[in-house]
Amino acid sequence: MPELGLGMPQFEIFLEGLNVPNSCVLNKPLFKKMFQEHADLDAKDKKALKDDVEKIRWLYTLKPNTINIAPYKDSEREYPEIAILHVELSNAVSNKNIYRRIAHFINRAIPYPLVILFTCEKDGAQSLSLVLADKRINQADKEKWVIEDSIYSYWINLDSVRTAEMSFFESLKINNLPFTNFFAFYQALIERLVAIKCAEYSGDFSLEKTGHLNEKASSTLRLDRLRELERLEAQRSEISNKLKKIKQMGKQVELNTQIKKINDEIAKIKGSL
Repeated sequence: MPELGLGMPQFEIFLEGLNVPNSCVLNKPLFKKMFQEHADLDAKDKKALKDDVEKIRWLYTLKPNTINIAPYKDSEREYPEIAILHVELSNAVSNKNIYRRIAHFINRAIPYPLVILFTCEKDGAQSLSLVLADKRINQADKEKWVIEDSIYSYWINLDSVRTAEMSFFESLKINNLPFTNFFAFYQALIERLVAIKCAEYSGDFSLEKTGHLNEKASSTLRLDRLRELERLEAQRSEISNKLKKIKQMGKQVELNTQIKKINDEIAKIKGSL
């Protein structure tokens, strides 16, 4: 990955570092009108699309005639190709977490496995978040897809990339991913995204497997731990808010004991990431 700050926009440097073959370059705009007409948007989706999305570009199409990767199909999944999109959020966006809603309706609208790259600029600094979503065929309607799992990275400040994040970027280079088929390729991307989410807690980016588990099982186990962390942190926050309002000493002791137990569980999970 080239070092940041060489006169090119940071996001362009990130893209260059992926080493995607020129044969895969599409670089065409996706107009908002397409989603308004063909996606099933509710009122909040429409507002996010109108107010918070600056522009959407289809950067790359990875398919058998653009890259030497085989399509994949079984009774539940079909991965004929992978599309890489760039969604630039408006500088006026007040809540950067709105990208989760935007990613969801984009994934509903486009029936391919997607790599969605979100960028947002705040206070002169550009941030990047990656979103992946496992999809399977709807058994009740073979023409539709079910989004099984959406995985979001935290926002990475491209003006100040940390060591773990640089390792993450390095791992995303095309030549560091399996070319077996598009499902294996996409699962490897998910594994890397889960690993950088773990690094947010551990400080280290690691693709180490858990025992003899395969990539999907290993990533699922780590993702389950991350979600348990999120649940425990939300529970701790709720108890802490209660504690601020309690005056009775006995109840304070009880709540503090609960917080200590949660902290112990959180520490244990963090140590396993």
